[in-house]
Amino acid sequence: MRLSEVHPIFYHTRIAQLRLQRHVENYVIRKSFAVDRSGGPLPFTVKKHQSLLRRKLGSTDPQLQENKITNLKIAISNIDGILIKPGEIFSFWYLVGKTTKAKGYIEGLQLSRGGVKTGIGGGVCQLANLLYWMALHTPMEVVERHHHSFDPFPDDKRVLPFGSGASVCYNYIDLRFLNPTDITFQIKVWLTESHLKGALYADEQLEFAYHIQEKNHRFIHKNGKNYRENEIWRVKIDRKTGEKPEEEFLIHNFSEVRYSLEEAAVSCDT
Repeated sequence: MRLSEVHPIFYHTRIAQLRLQRHVENYVIRKSFAVDRSGGPLPFTVKKHQSLLRRKLGSTDPQLQENKITNLKIAISNIDGILIKPGEIFSFWYLVGKTTKAKGYIEGLQLSRGGVKTGIGGGVCQLANLLYWMALHTPMEVVERHHHSFDPFPDDKRVLPFGSGASVCYNYIDLRFLNPTDITFQIKVWLTESHLKGALYADEQLEFAYHIQEKNHRFIHKNGKNYRENEIWRVKIDRKTGEKPEEEFLIHNFSEVRYSLEEAAVSCDT
């Protein structure tokens, strides 16, 4: 057992240490972060995506999803219009900052320490999920991305492959991607009554498009627990010829399932 699991004081001390370390690291590379904005979109659309604001999440209080929408409104105001110029790094937390009551954030749903909890600013992971998914459809390089080690809720209107999201926790669990190209990208994000919407734009037409696909998805029952496993791959597609010169393995997911499964949906691993 790790020391941080023995008593809460050790856990919070460790978190404070990690956050201080990240602050120091950020200061050193601060000039590399994307911070400039532009109101109007750049001329070429790279990727658009949307996600439902309200979904059935087990037996959780629906009010927490309404609270999440409040939190998302604040968070997206710090990201909408951001330009990611050649050589720059997009950092979720460098732009959003700490989610505090003073900024207007309220209690929302959080996945933390292996469980479902509530906390100030809960729900902003949905924004990180959307940004990560769009970034995968570009030549930008994801240099930091985290995912929860457990699957808390059954699929309800899920449209993306399991395990294709991004977990964030201020500020040491971040979502970051680097722009290694000569192209400037731009993020636009906004809310409608029912969806969180986003779009990635560029100042030049990309040579390639990208298709994300899931492989080898399965549920496993092992040692009295259920697990979910899959792989996420990316296919590069030449926009002019339609040829697919490259298929890239991105992620292998293996997570404990925290909801009941019908027996027919579970395969046994002996």
